[in-house]
Amino acid sequence: MNKADRAEELFRKGYNCSQSVFVAFAEELGMSEEEAARMASPFGAGFGKLREVCGAVSGMTMAAGVLRGYSDPADAQGKKALYALVQKMCREFEEKEGSLICRELLGLKKGQDLEEPAVRTEEYYRSRPCVGACRTAAEIAEKYLQKEND
Repeated sequence: MNKADRAEELFRKGYNCSQSVFVAFAEELGMSEEEAARMASPFGAGFGKLREVCGAVSGMTMAAGVLRGYSDPADAQGKKALYALVQKMCREFEEKEGSLICRELLGLKKGQDLEEPAVRTEEYYRSRPCVGACRTAAEIAEKYLQKEND
């Protein structure tokens, strides 16, 4: 199963957008699905339901940090390379989805919100861009993180 299919499967099980993308990479990240889900849990709904950066994008960039990140604060080259990779991934996401911002993807104004918790029905999945955002973020992450092609 590719990462996009896995991210969609996870989202349809009830995981938030960030968890769905990040957990899809749990094995490569060297963590259990439970650990990955817990780590990504606050980033759903645009960072704790603030509707800021899309949670799928957060999950994608968290995976980049674990798989390609740097830990030495003096590693200027590592920092430069990671930031360039994240920018490339985010540009591609924005080109495909139209925005990096949750509220913009959902068609909301700042401070406006959707009622929650929403019951996840087929209508829910059809009416929101979240499944597509999870798929796109997972595809991009798989493209750039599974191969040395950045």
